[in-house]
Amino acid sequence: MKKIELVEVYIYNELVGKIALTDKGLCAFEYSTTFLQKGFSISPFELPLKPGVFVAKLHPFSGNFGVFDDCLPDGWGMIILKRYLQKIGVRVRMLSLLDLLSIVGSSGRGALEFRPDQSIHTSQELQDFSYISNEAQKILRFSEYNAESIDDLYRRGGSPGGARPKIFVMVDGKEWLVKFGAINDPINIGEIEYKYSLLAKKCAIEMPETRLFDGKYFGVQRFDRVQSDKIHVVSAAGLLNADYRTPCLDYTTLFQLCQALTRNAQEMWKLYRLMVFNYVIGNKDDHAKNFSFLYQNNEWKLSPAFDILPSEGINGFHTTTINNTLYPTKQDIINVAVKAGLNKQKALHIFDEIVATVG
Repeated sequence: MKKIELVEVYIYNELVGKIALTDKGLCAFEYSTTFLQKGFSISPFELPLKPGVFVAKLHPFSGNFGVFDDCLPDGWGMIILKRYLQKIGVRVRMLSLLDLLSIVGSSGRGALEFRPDQSIHTSQELQDFSYISNEAQKILRFSEYNAESIDDLYRRGGSPGGARPKIFVMVDGKEWLVKFGAINDPINIGEIEYKYSLLAKKCAIEMPETRLFDGKYFGVQRFDRVQSDKIHVVSAAGLLNADYRTPCLDYTTLFQLCQALTRNAQEMWKLYRLMVFNYVIGNKDDHAKNFSFLYQNNEWKLSPAFDILPSEGINGFHTTTINNTLYPTKQDIINVAVKAGLNKQKALHIFDEIVATVG
């Protein structure tokens, strides 16, 4: 692969700006003159819309900006990328951040695209989910397994994060993310996550459309795609430059972020319902990358909920603390709501409503 010295960032075919690396390997980004005049800040706290060169910090994204790190694969996505590059004779450790962004190209999460575009992806519909599931298990179990399925998985992978195997597929003209079980997952993990997605909807939590493919593979329609359009999306980790791999946030901070970005009480209540639901069902894997914000129609909104099912988190604790305690109670939930400026009586009512619905 040819080394990349400069990457151009595009959104909706408009040049956002350019990325280069400093002599210390840190990302340096500058908005284009045209985008400064008619664009928007792609990451309001790290990259405000103003002239000048921005240089990323070394931590927590190895010299990258959070908004661009969101586009890169991690977890399962990085496993597939490494196996694919190994197959064609390229070592990931030899690639720079610019090389990785170029490999993501136009196939990444959200609306940002990177040029030169070295991405390879397919929009073909998939007929055999069980084949992908079986191949994923072999890849997870055997570090040297590198069958032809690697090519197909890579083309269907884009830049999905998380530990569980997953692919992007077209079904009935819509783009879906379909998940498969990891090694230690229950055999019916897909059915479990599907049932919790339905339960979340009953609790008035905004969710994308979900399906159970072949009666066992959980699928969720991509909320960063609307028909043929891409939607700009940034995680809380990307916005706050927060390390999602470790406990680093409290829900109080998430509410502050939501208020600063959206300035919309409805979005605050959406976040509150999600916090309560996570608490009630025991979803402790509520890390900073599992909360995202969308920029659409010139305004920021909290994204639909995703990755919500019971999980152990880190050492059995919520990855995002509630009222800065490891052992939160209902009162801590209400205290966070009050700190965020939400009505206490309404917060109590919603809490009891969700508890009753989850049952």
